[in-house]
Amino acid sequence: MALAASGCTGTAGTPAAPPASGSALATEGNTASGSPATSAPPASGPSTPRPSTTAPRVVARIDANLSIPWSIVFLPDGTALISERDSALLKAIRPGAQDAADTVGQVPDVVPGGEGGLLGLALSPGTGSGRHLYAYFTAASDNRIARFRLGPDGLPDLGAPEVIFSGIPKAATHNGGRIRFGPDGFLYVGTGDARRSGDPQDRNALGGKVLRLTADGKPAPGNPFGNNPVYSLGHRNVQGLDWDSAGRLWASEFGPDVNDELNLIVPGGNYGWPEVTGAPHRGGFRDAAAVWPSTADSSPSGLEIVGDTAYLGALRGQRLWTIALRGETAGEPVAYFTRQYGRIRDVSLAPDGRLWALSNGQNPDFALVLELPG
Repeated sequence: MALAASGCTGTAGTPAAPPASGSALATEGNTASGSPATSAPPASGPSTPRPSTTAPRVVARIDANLSIPWSIVFLPDGTALISERDSALLKAIRPGAQDAADTVGQVPDVVPGGEGGLLGLALSPGTGSGRHLYAYFTAASDNRIARFRLGPDGLPDLGAPEVIFSGIPKAATHNGGRIRFGPDGFLYVGTGDARRSGDPQDRNALGGKVLRLTADGKPAPGNPFGNNPVYSLGHRNVQGLDWDSAGRLWASEFGPDVNDELNLIVPGGNYGWPEVTGAPHRGGFRDAAAVWPSTADSSPSGLEIVGDTAYLGALRGQRLWTIALRGETAGEPVAYFTRQYGRIRDVSLAPDGRLWALSNGQNPDFALVLELPG
């Protein structure tokens, strides 16, 4: 059983530049707070490893005039593709750019509203021709996933979307939206409960789930419930997905007003929502591997695992969390850059080994480029 560890503030890194002006938005997670973060002692149990206290170092801030960016992926040449939630624009930051983002185009059929809009991005595996950019977005009646073929210039052709999966419930809040290809070549999808309390525990409903799909949008072979896209259930609002060095899947998830979570995802696992949150050791449900008792400290969004260290962007908590992963155990979370750069929506590893973090709601938003320790 994974240990539930509570959040602590740790040692904050020193920014390379002052944060952008403007106040944070109060959207996902809970209402933003300007009060200092609080700490809580670790949950009882055996001691767990901590990540290095060496802080990630900010080496660049790219003031690219972004507006509510949500997801970032990298082309092989290092170009960053970024989705903007409310504008439905896809933007590109070329290698070496310090203050500019090119507009690739607007993704068709996106209907923004509340927490919905143009959300997660994923690049299909492989190289050369035939690759696609996948986008999770809110449409008129649902959340759906479409793919766009990459052109000769390496950028996606947004004029020819192919919807591969639809029917994910939408609402003003709890739309999920993170998508990522796994080491097995299948597409994993984090969905929200869309305020439908019965969906997370219903294995035939798409809300409140991690889904596992083929590249064409069919249920992936080997899924735990047969010809069903559901991979795990009992989720409230999954926001981040990534795999550790041993191929184990982890997911970040918003709690309600308590108990934000980092979960180790197993096939067919039930993570308890709305019956339980956090790590209550209740029979039939899987405990979270790490828990933030106060959502003011976290509201974890994008997740990137480098080696066996998880990096999570925090929205309401306005910081970067790091967590050491050892097998199925998560260490005590340690925070950096607390309230120095505002809300952090996504984190992603670039081809050059540096970590990018997207601010969210700074008006305008920007990207931080971080040198990782080690």
